[in-house]
Amino acid sequence: VDRFLYHMRLSDETLLDIMARFQNEMQKGLRKDTNPTASVKMLPTFVRAIPDGSENGEFLSLDLGGSKFRVLKVKVSEEGKPNVQMESQFYPTPTEIIRGNGSQLFDYVADCLADFVKTKGLEHKKFPLGLTFSFPCRQTKLEEGVLLSWTKNFKARSVQNTDVVRHLQKAMKKHKQDLDVEILALVNDTVGTMMTCAYDDPYCEVGVIIGTGTNACYMEDMSNIDLVEGDEGRMCINTEWGAFGDDGALEDIRTKFDRELDLGSLNPGKQLFEKMISGLYMGELVRIILLKMAKVGLLFGGKISPALHTKGKIETQHVADMEKYKEGLANTREILTDLGLEPSEADCIAVQHVCTIVSFRSANLCAAALAAILTRLRENKKLVRLRTTVGMDGTVYKIHPQYPKRLHKVVRKLVPNCDIRFLLSESGSTKGAAMVTAVACRLQAQRKQIDKVLALFQLTHEQLVGVRDKMRTELEYGLKKETHPMAAVKMLPTFVYGVPDGTEKGKFLALDLGGTNFRVLLVKIRSGRRSVHMYHKIFAIPLEIMQGTGEELFDHIVQCIADFLDYMGLKGVQLPLGFTFSFPCRQTCIDKGTLVGWTKGFKATDCEGEDVVDLLREAIKRRNEFDLDIVALVNDTVGTMMTCGYEDPNCEIGLIAGTGSNLCYMEEMKNIELVEGDEGKMCINTEWGGFGDNGCIDDIRTQYDKEVDEGSLNSGKQRYEKMTSGMYLGEIVRQILIDLTKQGLLFRGQISERLRTRGIFETKFLSQIESDRLALLQVRAILQQLGLDSTCEDSIVVKEVCGAVSRRAAQLCGAGLAAVVEKRREDQGLEHLRITVGVDGTLYKLHPHFSRILKETVQELAPQCDVTFMLSEDGSGKGAALITAVAKRLQQAQKEN
Repeated sequence: VDRFLYHMRLSDETLLDIMARFQNEMQKGLRKDTNPTASVKMLPTFVRAIPDGSENGEFLSLDLGGSKFRVLKVKVSEEGKPNVQMESQFYPTPTEIIRGNGSQLFDYVADCLADFVKTKGLEHKKFPLGLTFSFPCRQTKLEEGVLLSWTKNFKARSVQNTDVVRHLQKAMKKHKQDLDVEILALVNDTVGTMMTCAYDDPYCEVGVIIGTGTNACYMEDMSNIDLVEGDEGRMCINTEWGAFGDDGALEDIRTKFDRELDLGSLNPGKQLFEKMISGLYMGELVRIILLKMAKVGLLFGGKISPALHTKGKIETQHVADMEKYKEGLANTREILTDLGLEPSEADCIAVQHVCTIVSFRSANLCAAALAAILTRLRENKKLVRLRTTVGMDGTVYKIHPQYPKRLHKVVRKLVPNCDIRFLLSESGSTKGAAMVTAVACRLQAQRKQIDKVLALFQLTHEQLVGVRDKMRTELEYGLKKETHPMAAVKMLPTFVYGVPDGTEKGKFLALDLGGTNFRVLLVKIRSGRRSVHMYHKIFAIPLEIMQGTGEELFDHIVQCIADFLDYMGLKGVQLPLGFTFSFPCRQTCIDKGTLVGWTKGFKATDCEGEDVVDLLREAIKRRNEFDLDIVALVNDTVGTMMTCGYEDPNCEIGLIAGTGSNLCYMEEMKNIELVEGDEGKMCINTEWGGFGDNGCIDDIRTQYDKEVDEGSLNSGKQRYEKMTSGMYLGEIVRQILIDLTKQGLLFRGQISERLRTRGIFETKFLSQIESDRLALLQVRAILQQLGLDSTCEDSIVVKEVCGAVSRRAAQLCGAGLAAVVEKRREDQGLEHLRITVGVDGTLYKLHPHFSRILKETVQELAPQCDVTFMLSEDGSGKGAALITAVAKRLQQAQKEN
């Protein structure tokens, strides 16, 4: 026997060689350019997550592809610990059905399903369903799969190259009255096995079946799967290893017996690896060998019975029985006698030995391919030692007395650097299909909840038109004398009457106070060539000064000015000064301004209601070191408009989209009822951040906006700004993330201390997370900096949340701007208006999508206006100096008059 079957004995070297060949084949199957010709198809399954134990609900599951067809109801619950209850029913798979017409096959499946639902009394309930389908399918999503080829003993017509889920859906329609089922997942049986075992052991990331057929699947890194978009996370790959060798890669291993078996099969030349391993062929291989040995007189005294000539007469069950310890020999005699043979004692021992060689070779080949998968997993994870679990199933593995321990031993010998636990899948792949369905259900339900939250931020065209029209109304209210005191949008006159005309020249000082930094600048303006040179120094304003007394704040400012004048060697030179003060002020002339109220985190006492220019002059007096000529009090938005106006005389609007949000524009004097005179124009500082403080946009404010407002320093104020500006967007995102985590949709339901901290989610993180160039890996890194340990799924959701919040901010900003440009167009009685907007602010400059969405919204809501956006250079510094220069020029002209 040993001589006769010499080629079936595989040495360790040969097995290592087969292992290397299989690694090579896997690589071919994964790569886009080589996949079409690869024999090992490496099919993506779109199963991206193993169960996490939070799955819940009742599911139906079908299993088609083995020797029996099975319907199963699985109830998954997580009371305290994961718990699964199952009821199932087996149905026969008659040959005429599995080799007949495709539609008959699926009608039969649907009939069995309907029968199951009826006998278990489950009518009138809706069930998600998972279909275990043990044939190679090309999937593009979890719930569809195109059959590549029938294998094993299936051969139903007109199913190949079509979507099997569609076939089943069509068949189920005939049972509309009694079946309410949604197919959520098409699962290969190996994937089912892996999922079943992963439910019990989270280390499980490989599934192997050695039954009627043989196959394996494992969790591969997305970055290695060319056939599917995206590089994040992992996906289960169905190797379809049964076809290994179909391209000739195993010709030196195959024997004459394998070739004879292949020629007599339903699919010659296909599934060559499977034909050396699986249960459908093992008995047949033994029969072919016994027949050949008898023919040359090595067995049964050369006598051959008709049964031994008949295909399929020896089954794998027989092989298992013959190899049983102790009763194996007796079984062998009985089996051979039933075949009409008269075996001697020696014949029985020889036949038993043939069985051992055939089944041992099967285990060896399986072990070599599995070792290749385990090595790949270890290398993907860059580990020296891998600890993992392999989920096992299939009749050969289960019923053959020696098979499992032979397989385990060889695998461990081939990959000594892996610690492997083999876990028998108790309830087969059908439970696995239910698990995949349960995971899909969980993800689907989570998706619905997430979409519900994101939908609150998606504004319709009608809603945006509403915002534009309400903003227009508020602008008018603010300009009119009798409605001005109650107006939410304050429309403050700035006493800036014109943009620069190019004749400005001289040296000017500028101060810039509007955030946590304070700047002092020296600006030199040359006329003619329109060139501006600037020198500046930045000073920090500590929190205790921002929120201390007014005297302390202005003394600190004067101290900074003194430092700068020393630094520039300008002590004792009296220069005209422009003071950029980015807080709402009511001005009665260009160098007087009463602070209406602090914003942006400032809280200094005894300032609100006072003239800030006087406060500054008094502080300079207290210091008594130098004197300054304070010419103009400037809002940063106006400064932005002025710097752009210096370059482009068409610029009549200034917009800031940064820490705060504000807009100014040139308004006809006749429309400004608060200021005497009807001639010419004046710049109006809208202070539009207060839009909505009267409740007019409450219909689009979400619970998250309300939470952010309640947690802010100026609750109930600046509502529009809180929906559109950088200071608050990160905070809105944080509130949403907390809510989603509470619902168990993010960060495994764990709210970290960091996530509870106000202000951690700075707006710069939004800009980074939404950058198109960032892979999710980098998003995870940003979240890790914030102390949030996120999975890939989490990172995707966080990115979507950031996108929804910043998109809405840009749209709201655009709707407000559309109201202003439309007003300018109508006031000038123009069919078409061309106008330039000077823009500044970190959100506009740094966010990857904000500026684009803002422009699109303006175009959509003010189609008769041709709006050019111009980035302002340093409006609060250069702009302040230009306003000072223009004011100086106008003062000069008045004196001369």
